[in-house]
Amino acid sequence: MTRSICHTLANGLVVILKESRHAPVTSLWVWYRVGSRNERAGLTGVSHWVEHMMFRGTDRFPQGTADRLIARVGGYHNAMTYLDWTAYFETLPADQLDLALEIEADRMLNAQFVVEDTERERTVIISERQGAEDSPVFLLQEQILSTAFQQHPYGHHTIGHLADLQTITRDDLYQHYRSFYAPNNAILVAVGDFDSAALLAQVESLFGSIPPGPPAPPQAILEPRQVTQRRSRLTGPGDTAYVMAVYHAPAVADADFFPLVVADTLLGGPRSMAMFGDGEPNRTARLYKALVDAGLASEASSYFLPTIDPYLFSILVTVQAGQMPEDVERVLLAEIDRLATEPVHQAELSRALHQARAQFAYSFESVTDQAYWLGFSAAVASLGWLDGFLDSLAAVTADDVLRVAQRYFASTNRTIGTYVPDAV
Repeated sequence: MTRSICHTLANGLVVILKESRHAPVTSLWVWYRVGSRNERAGLTGVSHWVEHMMFRGTDRFPQGTADRLIARVGGYHNAMTYLDWTAYFETLPADQLDLALEIEADRMLNAQFVVEDTERERTVIISERQGAEDSPVFLLQEQILSTAFQQHPYGHHTIGHLADLQTITRDDLYQHYRSFYAPNNAILVAVGDFDSAALLAQVESLFGSIPPGPPAPPQAILEPRQVTQRRSRLTGPGDTAYVMAVYHAPAVADADFFPLVVADTLLGGPRSMAMFGDGEPNRTARLYKALVDAGLASEASSYFLPTIDPYLFSILVTVQAGQMPEDVERVLLAEIDRLATEPVHQAELSRALHQARAQFAYSFESVTDQAYWLGFSAAVASLGWLDGFLDSLAAVTADDVLRVAQRYFASTNRTIGTYVPDAV
């Protein structure tokens, strides 16, 4: 599917290039294998904060300069940090690709981390964190994560805990930068209108002289197996109640991953795994029919992500006004149990497979989407995983879905949380 070339420079930088001549546009991404998975207690949120600091400029591109240069040529750029990775990208006219390459090569080595900038970003990130706390869903998710994970760093939000954001220092940030932002921990991806041989030579010229860093510190914490159901209940302001159920689920490399993707589609409908889109509410999904059509909920969704380490299969339900969270939970768990006790009929399975394949195709349309998928796959799995994505989906059977539902949707593997407004 990818028809890309992959090359590793002497300093360890992985380079993935895919020519696409449909339009004079190119998307460049640089991925670093670092996210909240690589954080320890006391430094939660440090990866996201370093992402912010990388926009504070260098001697060559002082703060705001790169923004203006990219906007001037009609391009756009951004960055994102999540569980397993941090990524930066520019999508711009193909004849302006030099600019993106120079910006990324420069900040891989020369980010400044000025103390005054650190304090300015502290204010920004704490404000971001406090704004998130206005959302009951954020508060419920945070509580669920810390309840479901007792040891693994996946148990905290990428934005970090407020206490850590108040105490992290400039030196903490710079040490994190030097530990993970090096070519031997990075993947450069370009998709668009270019000649691969010429671009590879240009990448070698700009990035090849950047020295590799030390081997990135490993993330070796294993989450103990959950043996009993766990519960959390939050009360707070608002007029809407929520019910959330999560189950420990396998990593992307596990053979059970794709059957659970299909289970996700059956329960919640097709959902994009990319960062630039999502599926619409799906009236054929089991949760929609059991909860929304029945008037118990206004929304019901499931979510299952590809991750390096085992993470969670998540379900979130927005309780309809006038309904009780207990009634929603009862129906929700009955639907989960049904998936684990009754084989899926072939017609429903075929529809889910078609929906999942279509959603994948929709998320692979633009050069930005394609570059995202190539880098994401290389960071959390492999290009072979991406190449085989559709075939792996097509191979899932009703027996596979029943088997994984029985294995992972057991009550002892479950954490349930509710958010109830104070007035209820």
